[in-house]
Amino acid sequence: MARYTGPVCRLCRVEQKKLMLKGDRCRSDKCPINKKRSAPGKDPKARPGKRSDYGVQLREKQKLKRIYGMQEKQFSLFFDRALRMSGITGENLFVLLERRLDNVVYRLRFATSRSQARQLVLHGHIQVNGRRVNIPSYLVKAEDVVEIKERSKGLVIVKEALKEFGKSGVMPWLQLDPDALKGKFLVSPRRSDITDLADIKEQMIVEYYSK
Repeated sequence: MARYTGPVCRLCRVEQKKLMLKGDRCRSDKCPINKKRSAPGKDPKARPGKRSDYGVQLREKQKLKRIYGMQEKQFSLFFDRALRMSGITGENLFVLLERRLDNVVYRLRFATSRSQARQLVLHGHIQVNGRRVNIPSYLVKAEDVVEIKERSKGLVIVKEALKEFGKSGVMPWLQLDPDALKGKFLVSPRRSDITDLADIKEQMIVEYYSK
């Protein structure tokens, strides 16, 4: 599958929002959003034009898709699945995205970004319920145990990433044993639980795909 290989900070500048694509750099003074840099291709002195309803909906979809590091086809498949589920489509979409294995690995602080977590999964460093899983889009279920494989527990990038656990812990729907490098997905989160993405307007995304 094709992947974006350009500068990821450019994507944050496009959306004018921290998408947390580069881990520690996003929390540092080097982040272009902290420096209030304008969107790429725009004259910093130019007056921003008014966006159409479609433009607003597109930007919300692009933000969420880029935050979770997905391509359009895969993201639309997740939306279709959320649409077929009972309940509110926008909330279902968030639940499915949070259940992705690469996202769970990131949320458990085994990686500093979702892209780094995806690499850990692809390279076979992650086990789910004692079995190696190397599919980033694998959907974790309630009570599933996610851990670093025994032979991979000495990885420096994992140890460095775990320093964030001491600062901010993990999300309430997760449980982590940092010494054993083992975590548990306790329950699927509610939309209101995903506080770091509270500014994403999922209804706009639903309207975008409803056209």
